Amino acid sequence: AKRVGRMFTKTRFSDWDLKGAIQEGLQTAGFEFATEVQKDTVPLALSGEDVIGQARTGSGKTVAFAIPVLQDCEPTGKLQAVIIAPTRELALQVSKEVDLVQGKQGLKVVTVYGGTDIDKQAKTLGKGVDIIVGTPGRIMDMNKRGHVNLSVAKWLVLDEADRMLDMGFFPDINWIIGEMKSRSRTLLFSATFPQEILDASMEFMNEPEFVIANTETLDIPDIKQCSVRTSRGNKLWVCGRILSWMNPEDQSIVFTNTKRMVDLLVQRLKKHGFEADGLHGDHSQNQRERILDSFRNAKLKIIIATDVAARGIDVDTVTRVINYDVPDDVDSYIHRIGRTGRIGRDGEAWTLVSRDDVPQLNKIAATHSLVIEDVDPPQLPEHIDRDPVRKIQDFSESADVFGMVQIQITGNDLGRNGIEDWLINELKVDSLVIGSISVGPEITEIEVHISKAELALKALNSKPVAGKKVEATVL
Repeated sequence: AKRVGRMFTKTRFSDWDLKGAIQEGLQTAGFEFATEVQKDTVPLALSGEDVIGQARTGSGKTVAFAIPVLQDCEPTGKLQAVIIAPTRELALQVSKEVDLVQGKQGLKVVTVYGGTDIDKQAKTLGKGVDIIVGTPGRIMDMNKRGHVNLSVAKWLVLDEADRMLDMGFFPDINWIIGEMKSRSRTLLFSATFPQEILDASMEFMNEPEFVIANTETLDIPDIKQCSVRTSRGNKLWVCGRILSWMNPEDQSIVFTNTKRMVDLLVQRLKKHGFEADGLHGDHSQNQRERILDSFRNAKLKIIIATDVAARGIDVDTVTRVINYDVPDDVDSYIHRIGRTGRIGRDGEAWTLVSRDDVPQLNKIAATHSLVIEDVDPPQLPEHIDRDPVRKIQDFSESADVFGMVQIQITGNDLGRNGIEDWLINELKVDSLVIGSISVGPEITEIEVHISKAELALKALNSKPVAGKKVEATVL
């Protein structure tokens, strides 16, 4: 199911005082009514304002920035506008739409991107260019080689800024901005707004107006949704169990919140025998295409991805989505789980929840009125007799905010001071490692710092305390 609804307003393009060629271009393209993002962005941009727009692919944002740019540009053969997109595909798509909307204006719109013949693109630029649409690295390259002169361009448009941030393009973008000495108009569009984008935009934009396009209708897929409570250290163990249930024809996507976690998880899963690959912004366009093709052709069964990097994944055979990290953004959860259960197939969404994640998952469930079943980690399938990933002793769920773990001891006759001295002596630790000690008639409760909790448990359960066997468990 499509999760992005293109919501049209009652505003017609013909209501705006646009060049005749643009009106004809819009008509030829079959555009009559403006979408929400177009209705809000175009008048602001036409009046000379810088604009930051929150809009996803499918909201009509390309036309929203194309109209004001085209209205201001003339076919001189000198660079007037630079439109930057994160990928070759998007650059080509944007270029095509800008060309369509310009009608018979005669502006030269040239697309430049990496991974293809640079001399051929340079030759095209040599014949004159009014608007350049491209990826950051190739635009930089063309300027450095003297094929394009960024210093004369007035307009800068950044499309899908969050994806460009995630793909590590912001140093290149800052370099381009530094070269654009004549820049006076800037438009920025992004689906999400990490703090880095907000901070950067405030530096290089002139008191921008914010436009938020509520064009998104989130369809909740009809799939099984589960959450598993586990410690942070045992998320890999649970993940291994879920993935061990995959049939040969199944495919899975595992979501994490950071690029670093994608790399770590790929490394760890491979070490435990799973064929997995990662997808995040530091990959080159060629790497990304290779991984996606492998996944689309079902040669690759498991992809680990960040939210932004996963936007290009559209595969109907995904049977499992695993939220290794609970998403920071409540809507991201719906986008993630929507990757499975396509075209009537069965799908499962598993979310691994440590103690710190509980409030966020509750917020997600409440916001979207979701039924997320709290379940135990799945048992191993019958044909597998050993866990792919070993469960570890992890006390992070039991520790309090000061890192103290409560241990319960039965059979202690030493009293408060005796048990403290015994522990300090046996563990060879400072008294600061031992917290409060409460001695009852049958049960003694002690606090031990998380760093020594496992050592304390082993010592108490393996060595006699004052000549007597005791039993120790974590509360």
